[in-house]
Amino acid sequence: MTFDVISMGRLGIDLYPLQSGVRLGSVTSFGRFLGGSAANVAVAAARHGRRTALISRTGADDFGRFLREELERLGVSSEFVSTVEELPTPITFCEIHPPDHFPITFYRYPKAPDMEIRPEDIDEESVGGARLFWITTTGLSQEPSRSAHHEALRMRDGAGTTVLDLDFREQFWSDLGNAREQIAAVLPHVDIVVGNLAECEVAVGETDPHRAGKALLERGPTTAVVKLGPEGVLGFDSAGLVSVPPVEVEVVNGLGAGDAFGGALCHGILEVWPLQRVLEFANTAGAIVASRLECSTAMPDTEEVMALLPGR
Repeated sequence: MTFDVISMGRLGIDLYPLQSGVRLGSVTSFGRFLGGSAANVAVAAARHGRRTALISRTGADDFGRFLREELERLGVSSEFVSTVEELPTPITFCEIHPPDHFPITFYRYPKAPDMEIRPEDIDEESVGGARLFWITTTGLSQEPSRSAHHEALRMRDGAGTTVLDLDFREQFWSDLGNAREQIAAVLPHVDIVVGNLAECEVAVGETDPHRAGKALLERGPTTAVVKLGPEGVLGFDSAGLVSVPPVEVEVVNGLGAGDAFGGALCHGILEVWPLQRVLEFANTAGAIVASRLECSTAMPDTEEVMALLPGR
């Protein structure tokens, strides 16, 4: 089977509070959902009719079983998701304080199974044949996951489109310098790099969005996408600069908006739309999820995005 999209990286349980505006210690009930950035992007792409798969690992526990079943239910192949006997499936708690405060607490101890993806776990035929391959910076933070990501990039060797989601989480790294070094090592091997302004600063040391976009292009990718939250998104490629304004929605939960953006970005790229259209579509998908409590199960399909897309 040839996949449209294969993503690689984080997979775990998201526990979202069913009370908004309450500190985590005071929450009385939670909803359980599939989570993890790479998994969410795969689900988001599947919602647009893309044949998708995820490369990851879980614990050999009931949460891991749930995640594999939920991936399949949501249209994502779990054939490349294996188990690690000695590690528990990770859990992530969040707080919901609209419109812009959504603290996250990760329980990935003593080590998350998705950091145990090994080079030998990578199916060369599938990864090399995928039309689009999506990785995240988090996967570069520890071994053997880091080596597995480099092996996957070797297998790509110019095939299709490869995307790096900067997805920087400070708590996963020993220091900022190490993160920047690992990002620098893979930028020449990807076609598209995506991140918010804070993540771009980690990657290239630039706080101005225009300088950040240009600096990312200088390091190898042909396209750089700089997300500016309530100020919209910028896209940089050989044709110049594309600027897309924000989509106004009432924010319920900002978590997952970036992953909805990512899955929609994958769809637009595979449709070979102009960069302006791709970013308008992705930005709208992200806004839709920001207006909903859930994440993986809240991903919009193409019809929903098109209905809200400015100038459709």
